[in-house]
Amino acid sequence: MNRNEIAAQLEFFKDIGVDSVDVAAVGAVGEAQARQRAASRIDRPGAHRAPLQLDDIRAEIGNCQRCKLAPTRTHIVFGSGNPDAELVFVGEAPGYDEDQQGLPFVGRAGQLLTKIIESIDLKREDVYICNVLKCRPPENRNPEPDEVASCNPFLRKQLAAIRPKIVCCLGTFAAQTVLQTAAPISRLRGKFFDMDGMRVIATFHPAYLLRSPEKKREVWEDMKQIRAELFRLGS
Repeated sequence: MNRNEIAAQLEFFKDIGVDSVDVAAVGAVGEAQARQRAASRIDRPGAHRAPLQLDDIRAEIGNCQRCKLAPTRTHIVFGSGNPDAELVFVGEAPGYDEDQQGLPFVGRAGQLLTKIIESIDLKREDVYICNVLKCRPPENRNPEPDEVASCNPFLRKQLAAIRPKIVCCLGTFAAQTVLQTAAPISRLRGKFFDMDGMRVIATFHPAYLLRSPEKKREVWEDMKQIRAELFRLGS
């Protein structure tokens, strides 16, 4: 970890009221996990095959006109990060900043997500980040069923190409889409579900945390579960 990453991690811990003892414990576990991740990536079955698969999926999307979001978008926001990631974060849809840059989670919510990722001693380049929708809904309104139906097959293909150990769904729409349920996020978060050989967990969306910072502590509890599960699975 460099100085900026440590500062971001400590800032997130301060926000949620974690004391220095907890921070030290995280760092010790994180260093052990980093060594194991470096070793496991070398021998991971199918490693280095996913990039071509992701490129194929992006090519299939093309200049997508499958739903009514196409005329109002600036960029398709496919996803970014490590194509061999063991942890994938799935959000709801691009916002204004994402639509302008063509990358997921680059606005204020994205900055908070970066801190959340760094809180478990990972970097953005260690994980893969994408959204259910690949185009921004006008005025950042909620995704509509036909839009989710148009994009969902591509999300499924992304997950199949990456084959992560854990998928973390950020917010209600991502959790309901990935898990194919109508249950609210309050009932889904904080526990693991099995899906197609992956472990799926839901937590609050970073944009929601900006409005309700008191929920950061619950997200930290979810991140600790992810960290422990990655360790258990041999990251």
